[in-house]
Amino acid sequence: MSNNTSSIKIAVAESSVIIRSGLATVLKRLPNLNVHPIEISSPESLQNYIHLNAPDILIINPNFGGWFDIATFKAENAKAEIKYLALICSVIDSNTLKEYDEHLSICDDIETIAAKLNRLLHTGNEEEKDNEQETLSQREKEIITCVVKGMTNKAIAEQLYLSIHTVITHRRNIARKLQIHSPAGLTIYAIVNKLVELKDIKEKLSPIS
Repeated sequence: MSNNTSSIKIAVAESSVIIRSGLATVLKRLPNLNVHPIEISSPESLQNYIHLNAPDILIINPNFGGWFDIATFKAENAKAEIKYLALICSVIDSNTLKEYDEHLSICDDIETIAAKLNRLLHTGNEEEKDNEQETLSQREKEIITCVVKGMTNKAIAEQLYLSIHTVITHRRNIARKLQIHSPAGLTIYAIVNKLVELKDIKEKLSPIS
């Protein structure tokens, strides 16, 4: 795979020009990574591009083209050493993400995106990722669940019988361990790792009638 000093080919497959071009711009600005993004707007363009080039990473919306069949796509392009990264623009079933090597949320900041790409670009990244997740304590997992449900630090402290200072310290540790710095990012993490039920998130996001 590419290293930090060589050019990294990343294909961004997303039908929305705002999201696609915005992500491409962010990728060019990532620190210590020389990214050459290629924007792909349709399934036909993706097929044409893949026949001619093999990107290091394919960032793709799981709903690309209505629905992206990643299992079939990976089987058809098995010879190419491509890492697959799901681009999450809305709440999505965690089972959908199992075929992907990693996922990005449109709410992720530059540091989080850079960290995830670096993990993908280095050997042993999956093992490193698993070890990182295992370092979360049960208490930290409980706090993530509370944050995702929209609770304030004060409410979390009262429910878990902790001081607000302790809750804040735990949240800093969670951000450092997971390299996730936004509630939206924690929401995706919690869904993927089954810390919360999808229906809990949907209820929180439902408009008040």
